Amino acid sequence: MFAKATESSITKAIIGEFAEWFKEHITSDVIIVGGGPSGLMAARDISKAGYKTLVIESNNYLGGGFWIGGYLMNTLTFRDPSQEVLKELGIPYKEAEKGLYTASGPNACSKLISAACDAGAQILNMTKVDDVVYRNGRVEGVVINWTPVGALPRAITCVDPVSLESKIVIDSTGHDACVCKSLAKRNIIKLAEFGPMDVASSEDLVVAKTGTIHPGLMVTGMSVSTAYGIPRMGPTFGGMLISGRKVAEEALKILGGTFVKESSRIEEEIRV
Repeated sequence: MFAKATESSITKAIIGEFAEWFKEHITSDVIIVGGGPSGLMAARDISKAGYKTLVIESNNYLGGGFWIGGYLMNTLTFRDPSQEVLKELGIPYKEAEKGLYTASGPNACSKLISAACDAGAQILNMTKVDDVVYRNGRVEGVVINWTPVGALPRAITCVDPVSLESKIVIDSTGHDACVCKSLAKRNIIKLAEFGPMDVASSEDLVVAKTGTIHPGLMVTGMSVSTAYGIPRMGPTFGGMLISGRKVAEEALKILGGTFVKESSRIEEEIRV
C-alpha cells in the first residue's frame, strides 16, 4: 500500500528539509516572536508581500488563545469591522448582535495558520527567545534556544543559545511582551503594565499604538497593551487581527514594500 521507506531515510528527510529552510532563515527580513493571532496575521501579510518571514513560537502549537476563546469555551468574538478579515480568510462567522460576531476557535485558528504558511512564512516552534541582538542603538535579531532547555535544572542545561538576524523584529508574545522586556531590563526602553478589563477602549487603543517601539523592534497584539499600559480585552479577537495587519503595513513601509489593504473599511477604522 505505502511506498518503501526505512527509518533512516525518514530521519534523513526530516533533518535535510529542516536544515535547508532553517539555514535560509538564519537571516530574515522579519522575525515575529509569538505565533498568536496578531503574529500570524502579520506573518501572512508580510510574507504575501514577498518578504522572508520567520515566526518563532515557544509552544509546540501555534495560535495562542485563538484556539479556545474565553473560559475554555472555543467560541471567539469579533467586533465590526474585523469580520472583513474573517471573510477574507474564509472563516465562517455569525452575527450575535449588531456589530458583534462569533466564529469557531478551531476553524478560525487553523485557517489563519494555513494562510500564514501558504503565504510563505516559516515556523520555528518549541523555541524561546532569550535575548535580542542589539547593535548601534537598534534591534537586529534575536537570541534563541529550545524551549525545553529552560525547563530543566540549570546544572544540566549549560546549553548556549544561537542567534538569528533580521531587519525587523516584531514582539507578538502577548501580555508577556518578552522581547520588549529584554530591552526594559537594561533600561533601554520603559514599559507600563496592562490595565484591567475594558474591551470598549482596549481594542481601539491596541490598534492605535501598534508599531515601532524602538528602532528595529515593533509591537503588535497584547504586547502593545503591556508596553503602553492599555486595558486588557479578554476573549475578543478583532483587535488582534487588525493589529497584526497594521504592524505588517508599518513593517512593509520600513522594508520599502507596497502593501495594499483588501478592505477599505478596515483601512478607515485603523486610522487614528
